[in-house]
Amino acid sequence: MPLVRINISKEASAESVQTISTVIYDAMVTVANVPAHDKFQIITRHESDELVYPSEGYLGIDYSPGIVFIQVTWNAGRTVEVKKAFYKAVAEGIHQKAGLRIEDVWISLIDVQRENWSFGNGEMQYAPGV
Repeated sequence: MPLVRINISKEASAESVQTISTVIYDAMVTVANVPAHDKFQIITRHESDELVYPSEGYLGIDYSPGIVFIQVTWNAGRTVEVKKAFYKAVAEGIHQKAGLRIEDVWISLIDVQRENWSFGNGEMQYAPGV
């Protein structure tokens, strides 16, 4: 059900991008109870001027050109505690396994209703009552 968009610098290595992808998927399965094999991701590489963030920092966090923007669209209904645990698992996992600064892991969650998905065939696989 989730759709993950990863926006990252063109300077990031293929290995780093793969690690980030895996960390996010693993956190979705282990922390947010996403079904196995439900891995849909769009990874977009950007020039340095296409990743815009406040150079003076925001909310006490200073960013670097290594920033990665992660946007997850998934089914509504997860608790604040689950979302906090997901943020932590992704940020710490990317920091530990890909070597990115934990400050540069920026995450946005978009909760949607189950009927807002079609996984193919022009069908609403998560239709109410299904």
